[in-house]
Amino acid sequence: MFFPYKDDNPRILIPYVTYGIIALNVLIFLFQFGLDRQSSQSLILQFGLTPAHWTLPSLFTSMFLHGGVAHLLGNMWFMWIFGDNVESALGHVRYFIFYFLCGVGAAVTQTAMDLHSTIPMIGASGAISGVLAAYMIRYPKARVHVFIFLFIFFTTIRVPAFVVIGFWFFEQLTNGLGTIGLDISGGVAWFAHIGGFIAGAGLIKLHPLIRIEKF
Repeated sequence: MFFPYKDDNPRILIPYVTYGIIALNVLIFLFQFGLDRQSSQSLILQFGLTPAHWTLPSLFTSMFLHGGVAHLLGNMWFMWIFGDNVESALGHVRYFIFYFLCGVGAAVTQTAMDLHSTIPMIGASGAISGVLAAYMIRYPKARVHVFIFLFIFFTTIRVPAFVVIGFWFFEQLTNGLGTIGLDISGGVAWFAHIGGFIAGAGLIKLHPLIRIEKF
């Protein structure tokens, strides 16, 4: 098991959009946390993305809901490590658009794989998968510090970003392909991760062709 905890890639811009997205996710989760169980479930049903009867707003609102503390912290931690450099590379406006397009790509992919599912999909991981793809493509050799856990053995190492993120994507891909044809109720939306990653990779390649003024 491995877990990245920081990188050596200096940022150029102050990542206002990354900070704002993290703050908004945390604030919404705190609101969720303060609700009783029934109200929290109603919130997820209303604003999560349900493939069998999705709505256009839910493509976006579902990105800001999380199923628990670990779900939130895992997503926001990856956003904190990798989002600032991608925002520096794209600029604030492009990055803002990029993030949401990756989230939409993730939602569409997961929906396409299970059109009749009545289980709401929530979480920022699809959009953040796109951020990881962009980071890997723009900074493949950037050093990422990683915790390594092997049973009772523990250490830290520095490895290139393409190794850390590439291994992460391979895990999402194998897990996602392993669920094809199975009747799975709930759990991890593997194809949202895959779709978000592919969307991010494609969009970062198109980035030089898109002209938007930075601010």
